[in-house]
Amino acid sequence: MMPATKPLAEVTQEAIRILLREIGLVDTARFLNQYSGGYGNYTAERELLFAHLTFDEIVNEIKAARPPADS
Repeated sequence: MMPATKPLAEVTQEAIRILLREIGLVDTARFLNQYSGGYGNYTAERELLFAHLTFDEIVNEIKAARPPADS
């Protein structure tokens, strides 16, 4: 005889309780964040943010923002 299947919401709640107990609040939140889909439309936002820049200008801005590499 197979045990009754728990509803997914109940399994999720139990898993979160276990994570909280075993790895703490901060690491549980970090773990769960990697599975969130986010929101918004990055493709459309990217077009608005970078429409006035060339690829080379974007690369140069990234390089300028990086801390200097230690030799």
